[in-house]
Amino acid sequence: MAKWEYARFEYKVAGTLGDDKFMDWDAVFHSPQGPQRWGTDERFDDLFHLNKLGEVEWEVYSRSPVYMHNEPHRLYSVTYSLRRLRHEPDTH
Repeated sequence: MAKWEYARFEYKVAGTLGDDKFMDWDAVFHSPQGPQRWGTDERFDDLFHLNKLGEVEWEVYSRSPVYMHNEPHRLYSVTYSLRRLRHEPDTH
């Protein structure tokens, strides 16, 4: 039977002041080992981070976008639910 590890990747507006406050994005990866802040991007580019996760066998199984109120075309955050097969040590 497969045993899974679960994690999530949050990508959300940094909320810095100025005219571009909705263009800076914070990336945070939450795994069983704890949260890891992966920095702030100056533009929406979550593919870089998703590819980084894929390289270590994480797969996305759910995506939840959140939009700003009264502005349905402005994305506020995206949370990705992740899983990967847990590698158990060989006991034989």
